[in-house]
Amino acid sequence: MSIAGKARKITTHTLQEMKAAGEKITMLTAYDYSLAKLVDNGGVDVVLVGDSASNVMAGNDTTVPMTLDHMIYHAQCVVRAVDRSLIVVDMPFGTYQGNSKCALDSAIRIMKESGGHAVKLEGGSEIVDSVKRILTAGIPVMGHLGLTPQSIYKFGTYSVRAREDEEADKLIEDAKLLEASGCFAIVLEKIPAELAVKVTQAISIPTIGIGAGDGVDGQVLVLHDMLGITMDFSPRFLRRYLNLSEQIEGAINQYVDDVRSGDFPNDNEQY
Repeated sequence: MSIAGKARKITTHTLQEMKAAGEKITMLTAYDYSLAKLVDNGGVDVVLVGDSASNVMAGNDTTVPMTLDHMIYHAQCVVRAVDRSLIVVDMPFGTYQGNSKCALDSAIRIMKESGGHAVKLEGGSEIVDSVKRILTAGIPVMGHLGLTPQSIYKFGTYSVRAREDEEADKLIEDAKLLEASGCFAIVLEKIPAELAVKVTQAISIPTIGIGAGDGVDGQVLVLHDMLGITMDFSPRFLRRYLNLSEQIEGAINQYVDDVRSGDFPNDNEQY
């Protein structure tokens, strides 16, 4: 049986053991009780309460509008559903950048009010002070490098990051810095696969990729994207395992037709 299969609860230590054993780590997003329960029951190792809720749940164009209260609410819903997976909660834009005291206060609120297991921050050297300060409270921190959606207005595009040597070199150094600061894992988003391999080999903590190739220690996708609930986002790295958008819309259309025709409810569906 795999290391993850033996674990009653997945912890940060479990992920480290999985990397050492060459066992791939699975991670998906969740934002509500019902889907989080399905993700946990499906055997996923890490549930990310992502600020991507801003896009798929709230309909915003970016993740920037998400607030700390929003993230705590979504995390509370997920925590009630999950028995086995490690729950990582995104710290939203404006709650940790440039102010390590604010970062610590925000992380403590997430942990105390939601019951999550860890937090995730975007960035490298720019946010190391915040990472270190959060860790002083005993709160596990996951890093995030490459494409960092909270910085979309800085980059101006969601295109692949670190194609040039200078940015690639900085990303590797940032990964080492995050490891040295105490992060237990790092998400690598939308970077060349060759660079992701270099980062993975350069550090001893797990790397989890999204659009970073197969040479990392694990993979993460946005649940609504991989289930085909959202269909207006189709990057190369996304594999859709279902087309729920079409199936759900079809079911709703059938319900409308049945009600209007008098077919629903039938004799067996009444008291």
